[in-house]
Amino acid sequence: MIGLTPLPASLRFHDPAVLAATWFGSGLLKPAPGTWGTLAAVPFALLIHWLGGSLLLLASAIAIFALGIWTAGAYCRSAEKEDASEVVIDEAAAIWLVFAALPLSPLGWFAGFVLFRFFDILKPWPIRAFERRFKGGFGVMIDDAVAAIFAIFTFILLDIAWTVLA
Repeated sequence: MIGLTPLPASLRFHDPAVLAATWFGSGLLKPAPGTWGTLAAVPFALLIHWLGGSLLLLASAIAIFALGIWTAGAYCRSAEKEDASEVVIDEAAAIWLVFAALPLSPLGWFAGFVLFRFFDILKPWPIRAFERRFKGGFGVMIDDAVAAIFAIFTFILLDIAWTVLA
């Protein structure tokens, strides 16, 4: 059943940092706030790609990553948590990075979404090492960026294998 995580008492939903960190509240949905946050970032990715293609989407991913360092750090400090699960701006930046690198097609973006969520949830080495090594807003953001890179390279390898075997 879908529920809502309440905001910590020190935070207000109308605060721009809270809105950005929770990706307009999608990170407050439970269970699986990271998946909800990733899903909520998809329409924005489609719009950005439509407006300026993969290059604008890449630039937007970098900008959201930078914004996320600040908003995630501010949210986590106020919530007194190292990496609050309701902070999902990291998923938004990461999925935009994935989509910027993959073909604009339903299959390409679906595969990118699934691969990113797979790596973000399981956090194989070195993703977990990045998560443990870095703290604060950068620490919240970096492991998802590395998971995005894993998703991109895995897609490329699967695409090559599919081409060779077909």
